[in-house]
Amino acid sequence: MVIIFCSLGVRLFVVQIINGKELQQRATDQWTRDLALTAPRGSFFDATGDTLAVSYTTYDVYVRGRQVTDAEKTASTLAEILDLDYENTLEKVSRKNVSEVLLKMQVEAEVAEEIYNEKLDGIYLTENVGRYYVYGNLLTQLLGFTSIDNVGQAGLEAYLDEFLTGVDGYSYVQSDLQGKEIGGSIRYYVNGISGSDVTLTINSKIQILLEQILSKAYEEQKAKAVTGIVMNAKTSEILAISSKPSFDLNDVPRNDLSTLFEQSKMKAVTDTYEPGSTFKILTLAAALEEGVVTLDDTFYCPGYRIIDGQRIKCWKTIGHGKQTLTEAFSNSCNCCFMDLALRLGVDKFYDYMQKFGLGQKTGITIQGESGGILMNKSSVKTVDLARMGFGHAVAVTPIQLLTAVAGVTSGSLKTPTVIEKIVDVNGKTIYEPEVKETKVVSENTRQIVNQLLQKAENKTQEYSFVEGYNVGGKTGTAQKYNETGGIAQGKYISSFIGTYPADDPEYLMMIMVDEPSAGAYYGSMVAAPYGKEFFSSFFEFYDLPKDDPNIVLEEVIMPELTGYSLANAVAELKKLGIYYEIDGDGGVIKRQLPPAGTILYKGQTVLLVT
Repeated sequence: MVIIFCSLGVRLFVVQIINGKELQQRATDQWTRDLALTAPRGSFFDATGDTLAVSYTTYDVYVRGRQVTDAEKTASTLAEILDLDYENTLEKVSRKNVSEVLLKMQVEAEVAEEIYNEKLDGIYLTENVGRYYVYGNLLTQLLGFTSIDNVGQAGLEAYLDEFLTGVDGYSYVQSDLQGKEIGGSIRYYVNGISGSDVTLTINSKIQILLEQILSKAYEEQKAKAVTGIVMNAKTSEILAISSKPSFDLNDVPRNDLSTLFEQSKMKAVTDTYEPGSTFKILTLAAALEEGVVTLDDTFYCPGYRIIDGQRIKCWKTIGHGKQTLTEAFSNSCNCCFMDLALRLGVDKFYDYMQKFGLGQKTGITIQGESGGILMNKSSVKTVDLARMGFGHAVAVTPIQLLTAVAGVTSGSLKTPTVIEKIVDVNGKTIYEPEVKETKVVSENTRQIVNQLLQKAENKTQEYSFVEGYNVGGKTGTAQKYNETGGIAQGKYISSFIGTYPADDPEYLMMIMVDEPSAGAYYGSMVAAPYGKEFFSSFFEFYDLPKDDPNIVLEEVIMPELTGYSLANAVAELKKLGIYYEIDGDGGVIKRQLPPAGTILYKGQTVLLVT
C-alpha cells in the first residue's frame, strides 16, 4: 500500500506540477472554440502629420456546420449577401466533421451587419482588419500594399512589416464534445495589440505636386516610365518620390502579375542608368576640389576629341569653340569634361567617385536598392575615363546620383531617408534612422558649383529659368543599351536636376524620362520643362515671394527654319535669344521642334534636326 500511494503521489506531482500547464492548455483547447481577432496594423503618416494609410475594421465570416439547423436556407442567404457560389457555400455549411470553415474574409461592416440581422444558426463573425490608403494612387511604390491576410507584400508595408504588424487577440467560447457552443456559457476576449505607427519624411502636398508633373510627362512624352524625387538638400530627407505608371493601392491589379511587379518597383532605387550630363556636376566638383581647374581656365571644343584612337563627339558636333569653364558647363560641353576627367586621372577620379557614394548603396530604407555600376579601376582605359567625365561608361540609380549632388551642393554627403521615426502603441519611439555624414567638398567648391548650376539654366539672365526665382539646374541625355551591350538605337533617358535656392540649395528636384517618344529626347527639351513646371507650382502653392519681382520674361515667336542651312538657322535663333540642340551631322535643317509660330520665352531650348 505504501508503494501504491507513493506511486500515485509521484504521478499526481507529475500531472499537477510538471505537466500542469500543458495539460490545462490541452483541456482548454478541447472544451472551447476560439476565433482570432486580427490586430490593426500601424498607420503611415507624412512629415506634417497627414494620414497616408490606416487600418479599419472588417469582418470574417465563419460557419460551424454542427450548429447549422437549415443548411439550404443558410447557404442561399449567404451566397446572395456575400456574392458566393450557392453549391460551394452549401457544401461548406453542411460539413459536420470540422470545427469551423471560413466562408469569406474582410467583409465590410454594412455587409456584416446584414448577415448578423439574419440570425443564422452556426454563422459567426470575427473582427479582421482592412487597409485603406487615403490618397489611393499616391506613393504607390513607396507605401506598397498588403495581402488579404494583412502581411506586407511590397514597399514599406513589406520592408517594415515586423514593426507594422500587431499582436492578434482571440475570442473564446465554451463548447461541448461535438464542438457546439454551450448556451449561456461565458465568452472570453483577449484584446490584440496594435502595430507601430510610421512617420515618413514625405510631405504629401509636395508629393501630390510631383506626381501630377510625372503623370503629365508620362502622357505627353509617351514614355516607357517617368521617375521623380524631391529631396531636402541639407538633410538628404526625401520629401517626395514616385514613378509612373502606377496604380491605386486600394485596387491592386493582382490578376496581372507582370504589370503589378513592374509598377510596384521603386525605380528611383532599383534601376540603374547611364546619367549623361547631370553627372558633370560631380566631375566638376572633383576637379575644383582637387585644384586641376579654376574659373579662369578656358577650353576649346571643335566638336570632338580623339582619345586612344577613338573619336568621341561632343553633343554639338560643330563644336563650341573657345569657352570658359562657366560657359563650358552652361553649354554642357563634353570636350571640357573629358579634359577634366583626364586631368584628374583614374586614381583621383575614383577616389572622388567613392567619396560621392557611387558604386555602392546609399543605405536608404527602401527594399531592393541597387549599388550602381563602376568599372573595375584596374581595367579603366584612358578612353573609358574620358567618357566617364561626361556621364557615360558609368551607371547610377536616381537616388544615388541625387544624394551625391546633395553632398556637393551642401558640402557633406548624408544617408538619404524616407523614415522619420517609428512609434509603438504606447507612444515610445522605437526606431529612428541612423544618418551618416561625410564632408566631401570644401566651402569654396560648393559655392562655385552652386553658382555654375544657377548660370546653367538661367541662360539669358539671372532668375529667368523660373520667372523671378533663383532656381539652378542641369540637364542630361544618355543613350540606352540593349541586352547584348550594344547601343539601343532611338532609346534615350532624358533627365533634369534642379536646385533651389540656387546659391545655397535647400531643395533638390530630379525628373527622369525613360524612352521619350514624342519627337525629342534631349533633357533640355524633355525633362527640364517639367522641372520648371514643378518649381512654378511649388512656389505658387507655398506662396513664396520672388527673388527678383522685376524679372519679366520676353516672348518670342519660333521662326520657320526648315530648309535653312544649319549656320543660318543658328544665327536666327541667336538673334531671338533662343537656345538649341542639334540632332544629326548634316548641314541643312530637315525638321524643327517646336513648329514655327509657337510662342516661346527667351532662353528656352528648341530642337533642330539636320
